[in-house]
Amino acid sequence: MNTELEKMENDDSVGADDLVLFEELAAVKRDLLDEIGKVIVGQKEVVESMLVAMFSGGHCLFIGVPGLAKTLLVSTTAKALGLDFSRIQFTPDLMPADITGTEVLQENRDTGERSLRFIEGPIFTNLLLADEINRTPPKTQAALLQAMQEGEVTSAGENRQLGTPFLVFATQNPIEQGGTYPLPEAQLDRFMFSIDVGYPTLDDEVEIVKRTTTGQTQEVTTVLGREKLLALQGMLRRLPSSAAVDKLAVKISRASRPGPEAPEMVNKWVQWGAGPRASQYLSLGARVRAALNGEEVPHPDDLFSVAPSVLSHRILLNFKATAAGVTVQDVLDEIVEWVKKGR
Repeated sequence: MNTELEKMENDDSVGADDLVLFEELAAVKRDLLDEIGKVIVGQKEVVESMLVAMFSGGHCLFIGVPGLAKTLLVSTTAKALGLDFSRIQFTPDLMPADITGTEVLQENRDTGERSLRFIEGPIFTNLLLADEINRTPPKTQAALLQAMQEGEVTSAGENRQLGTPFLVFATQNPIEQGGTYPLPEAQLDRFMFSIDVGYPTLDDEVEIVKRTTTGQTQEVTTVLGREKLLALQGMLRRLPSSAAVDKLAVKISRASRPGPEAPEMVNKWVQWGAGPRASQYLSLGARVRAALNGEEVPHPDDLFSVAPSVLSHRILLNFKATAAGVTVQDVLDEIVEWVKKGR
């Protein structure tokens, strides 16, 4: 038995049930990848990042051109997890009540009395797919803010709790700008990860064509379940962290903000950097990624691996950067290298 696992056994904050759950995690990850792989070809890094966010209890924004199976990935994951699943197709005429629900007037046929009854919207689910989230106006986008942060919805003056877990997986098309509404920074900050979904490799695309043009379908089996997912999420948050990794997470976040603690490139090209929520997600994401790979304590490499997904939607470039063709990825690469050299 390795040293870190021995420390966990002797740690009063880590119970015997947590040790059992930790030892089951590798098999759970393998089974999930197998089930998702029945439908989704390739996209290994995308799926791995999604699992890190999911086990962290964080929301995900998937960004990619049409036809890359973003929607299919989310719906397949919901089946494999055995969660309640809802999909909202965001359109310019979508209203907040179409998401949260609304009160309707109903009449008792026996007494003739009328009363208001709340009809729950599709947000009352475990896994919500917000498809093409940037196609709806800001007023409707804002209907998700309270739910994503606090796990509740306010309607008709009453707070209504959502079920657990509650995850929002949203998709966005980066190339089509007509009829779209950019997500405000406050909304973007609610997403733990922003995941770029790229084109498949040649071999993967050949396999996609083979699978999808023969009329054959693959049945996805539930391998986890809601209660087990909640137990694993709780265990992962109780795992011991690393003081060095936590400090490094804060350094990365602070390095994205213009000022004396930032590299020259950030001061030149960045208007706003990541806030404290980024530090939290960096630390948690590194811990969960390490656990999914069988490590009890995260390492700096885990932190650097999740940094692009955590920071890419939290850095706002200035006009000079846009005019010069500087991208957020360029800035992220500089931040990571700068922190690596100084740690």
